[in-house]
Amino acid sequence: MEMVIYMKGLDCPHCGEKIRSASEKVSGVKEANLNFIAKKLLLDVDEGLAEAVYTSVKKITADIEPDVEPSLIEGSASDKNVGTLTFRMKGLDCPDCGEKIRSAVEKTEFVRSAELNLMAERLIVSADVENSGAILAEVKRITGDIEPDVEVSLLENAADHGSESGGDDTAELRSVLLRIAVSAAVFILGLAFRESSFALWIFLAAYIVAGYDVVFLAVKNILKGRPFDECFLMTAATLGAFFIGEFPEGCMVMMLYQLGEFFQSFAVRRSRKSITALMDIRPDCAYVKRGDGIEKVSPETVSKGEIIVVKPGEKIPLDGIVVSGSASIDTSALTGESVPAEVSAGTEVTGGCVDLSGVIEVRVTKIFGETAVSKILEMVENASAKKAKTERFITRFARWYTPCVVIGAVLLAVIPIIINGYDHRYIYNALECLVVSCPCALVISVPLSFFGGIGGASARGILIKGGVTVEQLAECGTVVFDKTGTLTDGSFEVTEIYPEKYSPEELIEIAAIAEQGSNHPAAAAIMRRFKGIPQNAEITELAGMGVRAVCEKGTVLAGNARLMSENGIENIPLIRSSGTLIYIAVNGEYAGAAEISDRIKPDSAAAVAGLEKMKIKTVMLTGDRRGAAEITAEKLGISEWHAELLPDGKVAAMEEIISGSSGKTIFVGDGINDAPVLMRADAGVAMGGIGSDAAIEAADAVLMTDEPSKLIEAIRISRKTKGIVIQNIVFSLGVKAAVLTLAVLGMATMWAAVFADVGVCLIAVMNSLRARKI
Repeated sequence: MEMVIYMKGLDCPHCGEKIRSASEKVSGVKEANLNFIAKKLLLDVDEGLAEAVYTSVKKITADIEPDVEPSLIEGSASDKNVGTLTFRMKGLDCPDCGEKIRSAVEKTEFVRSAELNLMAERLIVSADVENSGAILAEVKRITGDIEPDVEVSLLENAADHGSESGGDDTAELRSVLLRIAVSAAVFILGLAFRESSFALWIFLAAYIVAGYDVVFLAVKNILKGRPFDECFLMTAATLGAFFIGEFPEGCMVMMLYQLGEFFQSFAVRRSRKSITALMDIRPDCAYVKRGDGIEKVSPETVSKGEIIVVKPGEKIPLDGIVVSGSASIDTSALTGESVPAEVSAGTEVTGGCVDLSGVIEVRVTKIFGETAVSKILEMVENASAKKAKTERFITRFARWYTPCVVIGAVLLAVIPIIINGYDHRYIYNALECLVVSCPCALVISVPLSFFGGIGGASARGILIKGGVTVEQLAECGTVVFDKTGTLTDGSFEVTEIYPEKYSPEELIEIAAIAEQGSNHPAAAAIMRRFKGIPQNAEITELAGMGVRAVCEKGTVLAGNARLMSENGIENIPLIRSSGTLIYIAVNGEYAGAAEISDRIKPDSAAAVAGLEKMKIKTVMLTGDRRGAAEITAEKLGISEWHAELLPDGKVAAMEEIISGSSGKTIFVGDGINDAPVLMRADAGVAMGGIGSDAAIEAADAVLMTDEPSKLIEAIRISRKTKGIVIQNIVFSLGVKAAVLTLAVLGMATMWAAVFADVGVCLIAVMNSLRARKI
């Protein structure tokens, strides 16, 4: 029988795979499949064992991902309409408010789960799509209660999903800054007349200009039963300061809070714009040859097989093959490489690249939704939705931190007053605690740091699919490489020539005469090396051994050692080779050999050496024969390698490597035939290239230039990003703890509390922005 378990809160693909794998081993389970996007674990179980299996899955989940809540879906019919709805949350800059919206939406009718992508201003909801209208109304209602200035709209199609997520926010930010400036001017006037009888009204006017919206939201949230938010904390602290006669301090706290909010919004929007500019590869239009003319159309309307015309200065709108013309194209937006690539008839091109010179005509091979550009944009936009464990911890921490500090502040005021009688100092100390209790510095700086690191990596042709992958790369202890297509080019060529009686050029010419009619990859490599037209010959294929050719030079044999042996060719030297040896004999005498092998990439050795220098162990897995694997590993400086592995053998080898690794294990493959190993590793990195859809979809990170050395850069960026995150957490909590302690002891001032809130937030946010600058 089929059993479907909804995995609420599952946002780590590797943890999901671990849960799936462990569930498949449970007694009574025939097969287990995970739909990560829908967060569903689909099990084929024996009749009568559903309850026992469900209990086991809950225990497995609790051990692997304690925050995930499994729930049994009673029958697939009730689940048939569940799909994904994406809402645009225009103007959402506050991570704390965003988390409240997400949490409230997740509890509404028809909704299975909700994920917030703050940087892309998206709320992604898994829900009953037939009730999308009711869900939209509820999302708007919840958002209006929590963040009235945020505009909610339902995105209907793929084109909307990729639309710019910011817009021109300059006017809005200027209005906030103007309010702060006016409030500051009135505040200074109040300081000038501080001793007058109307000083209260001047400070109150400055306070209202700066914080009327904060007070309004605080009252609104209290009436709705949500008192523990930053608006309430600021309102209570500042009005409390007015109550005990500290007018300037109450006014200044509100102004500085608004200034902190301004810089928070500025930092978030700046990061959004930087990533938008970075990934500004979405083509606006396509010029298609239709009938006798050329039509300007949207790229979404172009079909496979149509011919598009691209002029100098234009973006190539879709993936395809050049059918006429030649040009230099700029691929830097996708790969980070500044050197233009030359294309001509027969060359594959990728949408998003810019034509620098020459008119080219391209036959479209993929519709817009299938192009590398669409997949890359979707991946980058969704990156911040895949939260790291640190982000999830901070979210949970903030839920408890603020209420606990508020309760502590109340006790700090009430208990001394009960014991010693009223003294405004006790109220003052409590107000300081309220100011310090805002968790802004943490809830904004941590995700902003991860997003900055992801953006900095993208600028260098390294696409990382979320904060969880950044953490795994930063904690990397072992890197496992696939060989073919990863450390090597994946295409055969003549790498060595061992002549005996002829010069190398003559030996290759003789080999080309014999191999000219063969379709074997080794023959093709010899023909590419010869680069000429060989003599005519009478050629005979010798199955499993090679070929015989009769030509002007006599009888030529080209093939393996068995061919030489069966034809009595002697005096063949022992050659240690990492590839395939083609032995050549002329008129019964040994003439030499050519080595055909997969060429090692130019920077593979540097990549391995760089990783070893970083104290990261390197391992190579390959399905190639042991001799070839040994020599390749020796050339690259890899001490541990495993050869002659089938796909399931690679997974088994990876399991063994993971069990013995001191840190996270990263697998680097081509993303096409290594999907099982990519999924099993703590993080999978694909040598994707700009046109490999499988690579973009299969792994947690993609190296767009196919250079193994980019992995070193990815790890360094991830380590720097995580370092910034840790700095922000330690600094923020350290300062807040110190000021709270001083406040309890009566040794702090309101200015210290303001620094612990606004000052720490500003410093943490500015520090987070460093992650974008690698």
